[in-house]
Amino acid sequence: MAEPKTVTVYSDYKSPYAYLAKDLAYALETEFPGRLEWLPYVLDIPSYLGSAELDAEGRVARAERNAHQWRRVRYSYMDCRREARKRGLTILGTRKIWDSAPAAIAMLFAKRQGDAVFRGYHDRVFDRFWRRELDIEDSAVLLAVLAEAGADTAGLMDFLADEGRRELDAIHEAAHEAGVFGVPSFVIDGELFWGREHLPVIRDILRAG
Repeated sequence: MAEPKTVTVYSDYKSPYAYLAKDLAYALETEFPGRLEWLPYVLDIPSYLGSAELDAEGRVARAERNAHQWRRVRYSYMDCRREARKRGLTILGTRKIWDSAPAAIAMLFAKRQGDAVFRGYHDRVFDRFWRRELDIEDSAVLLAVLAEAGADTAGLMDFLADEGRRELDAIHEAAHEAGVFGVPSFVIDGELFWGREHLPVIRDILRAG
């Protein structure tokens, strides 16, 4: 028999497309032998969509974004909300471009403590962030989420500052060598797929063994 395959999934908490792909990716493990290897990929959104920040009333307080970029951003949220409504999910537009690196490093910390802790953390962060209920830059907030997910949080702060940062950098380097440029991205048998619309193809690869 063929060895069970691994699907590497690159994800970022500040991507609504990655949020919408999460549960669909989980389903692969229930349908086929094999495993998902979840890895963080922190998007540099200003490099391709510019940057903007809203005030408490939702008005643009600061922006470095051209008209084309604004149209792309508005369409992206409209597109994601359409899908979210079908699935009973909430996606509220963010008020700024977040640095998701702390949450990404905490994800690596959660992974080390098993699937149950990882999924408990992963699900809570995605769900609460897109409801505007969670600060993904605040290490104390992330520690509380990890504890809620059942993690032993001893050593988290040191991990965020040192080892976890180096691990995240190494993951980014390997991702770039594999051709990754956005999320959600999936790698199976050395082949890269960008976007949840490719999950049927990945399902066919897994089915064929």
